[in-house]
Parts: sequence; C-alpha cells; structure tokens
Amino acid sequence: MRSTDAFAACRNVLLRHRDDHGGACRSFTWPELTEFNWAIDWFDVHARGNTQRALWLIDDAGSECSLTYEELSARSNQVANWLRKLGVKRGERMLIMLGNVIPLWEIMLAAAKLGAVVIPATTQLTREDIADRFDRGAVKYVATDSNSANKFDDAPAGTTRILVGEPSARREGWTTYDPYAESVAFVPDSVTKASDPLLLYFTSGTTAKPKLVMHTHESYPVGHLSTMYWIGLREGDVHMNVSSPGWAKHAWSCFFAPFNAGATVFVYSQARFDAARTLEILRKAKVNTLCAPPTVWRMLLLGDLGAKPEALRELVSAGEPLNPEVIERVNEAWGLTIRDGFGQTETSCQIGNSPGQPVKHGSMGRPLPGFDVVLLDHEGNEAAEGEIALRLSARRPTGLMAGYLGDEERSAAVTQGGYYRTGDEASRDEDGYFHYVGRGDDVFKSSDYRISPFELESVLIEHPAVAEAAVVPSPDPVRLSVPKAFVVLRPEHAPTSETAASIFEHVTKSLAPFKRVRRLEFTDLPKTISGKIRRVQLRNQERDRVASGARGTNEFWLDEIVRK
Repeated sequence: MRSTDAFAACRNVLLRHRDDHGGACRSFTWPELTEFNWAIDWFDVHARGNTQRALWLIDDAGSECSLTYEELSARSNQVANWLRKLGVKRGERMLIMLGNVIPLWEIMLAAAKLGAVVIPATTQLTREDIADRFDRGAVKYVATDSNSANKFDDAPAGTTRILVGEPSARREGWTTYDPYAESVAFVPDSVTKASDPLLLYFTSGTTAKPKLVMHTHESYPVGHLSTMYWIGLREGDVHMNVSSPGWAKHAWSCFFAPFNAGATVFVYSQARFDAARTLEILRKAKVNTLCAPPTVWRMLLLGDLGAKPEALRELVSAGEPLNPEVIERVNEAWGLTIRDGFGQTETSCQIGNSPGQPVKHGSMGRPLPGFDVVLLDHEGNEAAEGEIALRLSARRPTGLMAGYLGDEERSAAVTQGGYYRTGDEASRDEDGYFHYVGRGDDVFKSSDYRISPFELESVLIEHPAVAEAAVVPSPDPVRLSVPKAFVVLRPEHAPTSETAASIFEHVTKSLAPFKRVRRLEFTDLPKTISGKIRRVQLRNQERDRVASGARGTNEFWLDEIVRK
C-alpha cells in the first residue's frame, strides 16, 4: 500500500468513528510508514483540484486573506524552489519567527518538502533565547519580519536571513522574501524517510533550560491524527484555534490536525484580546470547531456569551487543565461542553474527552486511539494513581517524539522500563477517565497528605476576586509544608485583609481541612514566554523567604485572620 493510501485509510477510520470512542480504539492502528513526506504525500495529494479554503486569516484592522488548498500547495512549491536556490538542503535547520501570516504556512510546507528541519520560534524570544537556538539548534536559515529582524543582528556568520514582508522591503545583509516567480511544480531531490527529522522544538522551560524536542515526518504529522479525532474535526469544517505561532499547540491545531481532516484553518489576529469582538467573529465566520486555552475561556466569561454561534459544534481546551466552573457556565449558555485534552510538546494528544461521549467535569478524558496510557507509582508499577505514562512494549505510539536532541541520557530516562514517562500525575476512576493531579514536581505533601495544586487552584479561581492563582508548598515546622496561594486579583478588587478573609472563607467551605490554603499572597505570577506559570520559581522563592523569616508585602495567613 502506498504511504498516502495507508495514511488516508487510518485517517478515515477515525473520521468514521468520530462519535464512537470504543469503536475507534478497537479499529485504529497507526499506519506502517517507511517513506513519507506529509507535505508531499498527504497535503499535496489532498490539495489537487481542491478549491476549498485551506487558510483564512483576518485581523482586528479589518484585513482579510485566504488561500484554497490548491493555491497553498502551489505557493509552497514556489517557496520550496526559491529556498532551494538559496541553498537550503535536506537536514539543514531553519528558524521561523513569524506571526499568523500566510508566509508562515507557505514556508512550513516548503521546508517539509525540502527535508529541512524547522525550528518554530515565538516572536517573544529575546536575543539570549535566539543565541541559544543558534548554539544548540545549529540554525543555518532564519525567516522573520521587520519587527523582529533586529534580534538577529548578531547571527553567526554564514547564516542566511530572510526578511518576510512586502517584496519592496530591504535590509542590509538580508534576503527579501519574494518566491512567487518560481515554478509551481516541485520535484524533491530524493525520498523522505518517515523517521527523518522535521521539527525541533525548544520547550518553554517551566522548570529548567529548554529541552530540544525532535519530531519526525511521522511523529507529528501522522501523530496528530489523534488530535484531529479529539477535536472532532470533519472535512470542510472551519476550525479556529487561539494560539500563537512558535509553540507546539499552534502546529497541533493550526496545521496538522485541521489539514489532516481537510478543514479550513481560520485565524483571527488581534493586538489585544477582545472577548466581544472574538464572539462576533465566531458568528460571522461560521466557525464549527473552536480550541482555546483556559485563559481565553475565562476572559470570554467576563462578558456576555450571548446565544450560541449558530455553526459552532465542538469546543475544546488545552494547554493547562480547565476548571469545572468554566465548563458549566459555557454549557449553560451554549448547550455545548468544552472537552479537555492532554498532550505535550513531546507528543500529540494522548488523552481526551472525545466527541459524542459522556464528559466528566474535571476529567481530561480517556486514552485516545493509538495510545496505551497507564499510571505508574513511585516504584514504577502500574497503579490507579501516579505518573502518566505511555506503554511502549507492544508498539511505540507514532505520536511520540524521536527524543531530546543532544541529550541521550534524558531521552533514555523518560523511556526506561518500557514506558514513556510524561512527568505529569493523574488518577484514573472506575470508568477509565483520567483526572489531572499536576506536574510531578508540583505535587507536594502536607501533614503526610498529597496535595494537588490544580485542585486548589480550581477552587480559588471560582472566587469573584481571583483572576489567577498558583499554589505551592510553604515550609511549616509542624506540617512539613502547608498550601500557599499566590493570587492575582481582578482589577476591581484590592489586596486587603478583607479580600483575603473572603477568599479563605471560600476555600474553607469548598475543600477538606487538609487541603485548605493556609497562606495567601497577592502578587503577580512569574511566567514562561509561552504563558505557563513558573511554579518552580515560586517554590524556591517561598523556601528562601521562610528560611529568612520574611513575608510578602501583601501576605496573609489563615490562622491570623481567624484569630482576629
């Protein structure tokens, strides 16, 4: 069977069983691929004569542009031919730092066709971040726009820098992006092995220096069949994903999953998030499927959701666990349930609440087709609660990274004993649903009880004064540690003892005594450039502060407030 046919057959199994989780899991197996270039063997094949929109971009200034599948395929061929003339060769690394503009998709597809390795990069990177990518990522080519070009002034000699924007744009030492005079026919220099590298991601570094996650022409493009299934995409859908380029979630939901389904990738770019305008766009564009992180869902709820956008069918959330209150409020307004899912930069979507299945609030769902998910206790035994792990004994799941580039020790450590270990912890109930507990290094003990920060944070943000919260252990001479919440208040609330007392009262009513937040500090939260909370920084800060006998400026203790 040709690689295209093998891929399409597996895709079609998932589309047929989109509302039947059990049937999908029983019927689906990953395709056996030896030679495969997703951009050529799937995207181009699907694009032939296809006049459906592949890409549809609008922004808050009112500009709008789109390309059909056929047009995007042809333009990516032109870009591939143009890049080849610049010297781009198979295996060489290209850093792409662009916003949601059409050249982003053109260059991604073109690089894949050439066999180059793409290093996606957010526009938020600093010069130091970029230097690390040149150093450890061996970047040879850069594609960016005039807003970010100055960050590459110190690029190593021999780097080819491509300036994306108007063809008339010029910058000394840069090559202007102008590929559209090239042939629309592209001939690859040789076949691409499915195991050849395609993407190199630098993780956001919530606990340490970013890891280098290597994905192949198989692990992400094919692996995201599971993500397509989780979202509930159908051919012809208009799919909107709220995510910035440079992060894995953008590739998940603005590239591979929708293009695997044959859907339209719809992007609304705005300088500052506007909930009312976003809701208006959902209705105007007749969006069918929407994926957004928890922060966006919470911002949408600050205003009036109004009636359900007529075409909207599927809602999903990823990035961090979504608290049950948000799910309930959206369901009350729209009659649709936001379905949570779980995956990593290292994997495609592994666990999810799939379409048409009962959803348990607070659960991230069940293992998706193609993934054999278990929980491991501290001794490495399978258990009902523990570290989320993928069983590798039968067959390594396609949607798993090739490994951490340049770190064989770490790569071996996360796959020891026949399992891929995610570093995240969960529990599994009697129906096989997984409930997120937290990162392994975020979970802590208080009076010998295990505390899940996520559970406490979910309760905290239900309080009307709380915009964001992060819970970490605060050293305590009696209990070893007690839960401490770092809280960002909503603008209309002040960091007073009265506000603290109200929050303490709320969590005391909602949580068992051993889980109660006993210390609270109003402050900003340190975050990675991808927006994830750096709990490790808060833990270290709290440990050092308690050791010195100091407290935060706006810190309150439950015991002291109760005594007043």
